[in-house]
This record gives sequence, C-alpha cells and structure tokens, in this order.
Amino acid sequence: MDQDHGIHTVCAHMTDEFLAFSKSQGNDLSTPMPEYGFPGLKEGDDWCLCAPRWVEAYEANCAPKIYLTKTHEKTLELVPLKILREYALDIN
Repeated sequence: MDQDHGIHTVCAHMTDEFLAFSKSQGNDLSTPMPEYGFPGLKEGDDWCLCAPRWVEAYEANCAPKIYLTKTHEKTLELVPLKILREYALDIN
C-alpha cells in the first residue's frame, strides 16, 4: 500500500453511501488495516478527508456532512464557503 501523503483538511461524518463511493474510487476506508493502526470506518464515524476526495464525492452527489468549525481553512482553496456551509453539521 502506498503511504497517504494527502493533507486531510475536511472533518467529515461518515455515511455508508460515502464509504461505498470512496471504496469504488480505490480508497477503501471501511476495511481495518491494523498494520497501519487504521481501524476501518463505519457510518457515524468522524474522519478527516483530503479536500480533493471530498470534492469528488460532492461532484458525485454523495459527499458526507462536515464539521465546519473543525475543517481547516485551506479547504477554501478548493471548495467555496457557501458549499461547505450547506454541508455543515455544526453551524446554522
């Protein structure tokens, strides 16, 4: 397995739909990988994603909701604040 050198700037709340999408794109986040200390994710877990991955899911209409206050401002280089607000669980 290649090391993941991405910058994980989007704090997201996992859904089965997103996890299935991610796996179909070659990024299996559901399967535990103890050799890397990775427990595997399930619906309801929170995990920080690379912004480009979140954008891929957004474009495929299966992006998970996010915690905007925990998402790094660098994400704004790829995603407009208006869109992030639409997906935010932690703001009005």
